[in-house]
Amino acid sequence: MVASALTHFDSHFTPYLPCFQSRTRSVEDSARLYLHGLFQCRRRNLEKMAETVSGSRYQRLHHMLSESAWDRCGVRRQLIADANAHFGHAGALVIDESAFAKKGDLSAGVARQWNGRLGKTDNSQVGVFAAVARGGVAALVEGELYVPEEWFVEPQRCLEAGIPEDIEFRTKGEMALTMIHRLRREGLRFAYTAFDAGYGHLPWLLRELDGDGEIFLAEVHSDQTIYLCDPAPAVPERQSARGRAPHRLQAQATSLTVLAWAVGQPPSRWRRLSVREGEKGEVIADYLTQRVWLWDGKEARARCWHLLVRREVDGSKRKFCLSNAKPKASLRRLAEMQAARHFVERAFEDAKGACGMADDQVRGWNAWHHHMALVMVALMFLAKERIAHRDTADLLSCNDLVKIMRHKLPSKIQSDADLVASIEDRHRRRQHAKDFAYRKQAAILSALARDGI
Repeated sequence: MVASALTHFDSHFTPYLPCFQSRTRSVEDSARLYLHGLFQCRRRNLEKMAETVSGSRYQRLHHMLSESAWDRCGVRRQLIADANAHFGHAGALVIDESAFAKKGDLSAGVARQWNGRLGKTDNSQVGVFAAVARGGVAALVEGELYVPEEWFVEPQRCLEAGIPEDIEFRTKGEMALTMIHRLRREGLRFAYTAFDAGYGHLPWLLRELDGDGEIFLAEVHSDQTIYLCDPAPAVPERQSARGRAPHRLQAQATSLTVLAWAVGQPPSRWRRLSVREGEKGEVIADYLTQRVWLWDGKEARARCWHLLVRREVDGSKRKFCLSNAKPKASLRRLAEMQAARHFVERAFEDAKGACGMADDQVRGWNAWHHHMALVMVALMFLAKERIAHRDTADLLSCNDLVKIMRHKLPSKIQSDADLVASIEDRHRRRQHAKDFAYRKQAAILSALARDGI
């Protein structure tokens, strides 16, 4: 495993090489060195990579990340090919978002937004991501930066952050639906889509997926309304000649919330299941399911789906889910579908902890998407290695593999002279930045003086 790590990485990266080539220029070497840096550096930013990775140069890495027009869509298509080859078609496509803390207001899409990692609303960028998950392993295959609506009232700000002119405001739900359609259209094979209540509370999204024939399992909030029988929407008959005739559909049954239904169920209806193995033992919870009807108040017919309720063994926490899986889907099948949601969180943990997902210090739209694409390439390599060694090293983690890569990859600093050269290069870049700041300040003061300010 250790001896072949670099060979396996080269084999993994080779199919991606055409994405970094054009008729006039290639940035494949810089992309490869950037991936080395994601494994080698403790802090994965351009400055640390330039100081650590053998053969790297700061300006070339910066150009590849921020300015080069390499084929990010081609990278996604190769990620799809890798996912199909190693995750099969029976896994889940999990949609979720992740936030990245930022200082200042210049980074593309930055705003005061909920940051789950910090547990509060703070200055952050937020990305919407798609991950494939199967058999306890997950890998990211797509990610897009969410740009809050407030940005689009400031065209100059968008221009300075490099946001393309054809980008329009989209909600996270709209981004998720587009992402699912695109991945399916480009050939990604997955059995169903899963997402949390941040997306599950959007009735239109569930109806769109149902209409497209996509199987989903969506967590919903405890106040989600359901019907225990078909509400048979109908326009009431006119009761009087006075006033306007009724024209709005009305349910012919009484609704209730999923929480109200669940708390009224007898203990005998709950089933205790083990859905996966965890680091601290089996993950066990209590479940119950019921076929229910959902109506949005507009459609001519209600939709009959599964309601799944998951309760911690101690009764402290419940999760409610809706699914349009086949009517005969078993409780265990639904519970396993819900359990897949856990693995996107593991994918984010591995991407951030082992691949530097949150370590970039870039501001532009292009650089953000390029960094995320390369992080996904790195994470897919780690996922493939874990799958390949499952029979002989079942406990192999992404961090284990990163330690192996860090051990095998050559470092730029091998001697005292290398260390001195690295420090001198860092000082040159800092001096350049300082000189630029002083020139900019002088120009501003000169302009103010001319205006008599």
